[in-house]
Amino acid sequence: MTPERTSKLLKVLSKRQANLTVVLENVQDPHNVSAVMRTCDAVGIQDVYVLTTKIPRHKKWGYRSSSSALKWLTIHEFDNLEECVAALRKNFTKILTTHLSSDAVSLHDINFTESVALVFGNEHAGVTEEFRNLADGNFIIPQMGIIQSLNISVACAVSIYEAMRQKMNAGHYNQATLPKQQMDELLTVLARQYPNSPLLFVKLPLLKCQS
Repeated sequence: MTPERTSKLLKVLSKRQANLTVVLENVQDPHNVSAVMRTCDAVGIQDVYVLTTKIPRHKKWGYRSSSSALKWLTIHEFDNLEECVAALRKNFTKILTTHLSSDAVSLHDINFTESVALVFGNEHAGVTEEFRNLADGNFIIPQMGIIQSLNISVACAVSIYEAMRQKMNAGHYNQATLPKQQMDELLTVLARQYPNSPLLFVKLPLLKCQS
């Protein structure tokens, strides 16, 4: 790996957002899953949660859609709703599901400077009632057309780019937010993939990780 490539990887890791994640519940099309992963990488989301309670666990993703983003992300797969929610509660303060309801808040009214997990559901059925009952609320994406829905990957992209806008304005990308242990683990994985890389000699305190 060239020094330029190493520098880029370290810069990317330093901008990962530890307090923002995406949860995909029973998303059927692996290409939709992969498209979401690609956008998560672009926004700086490291951890993505994939829950499959009503469909078989995905054996592979749509690699064309992900554009190799998969190897740069940490994917958490679950087939049990309660276990998935418990894992989210350990790391995120608020869980919000995409669902058109009378109490749903607008995407633009969500405070993304806080710790938030956004849940997106199946292409046809949306987020299950079981998951909505365990979440902290629902949100909707404002739309002006007749068809009040978006493709799952588009809806996710719109949502997390709004999160990125707010977080950039708040200065969240100015320093690393991933916990030091997670940064250690990610650098170790990258160093194993690229054994001749200067990543082997990186001193983590230089990245100003969170303890």
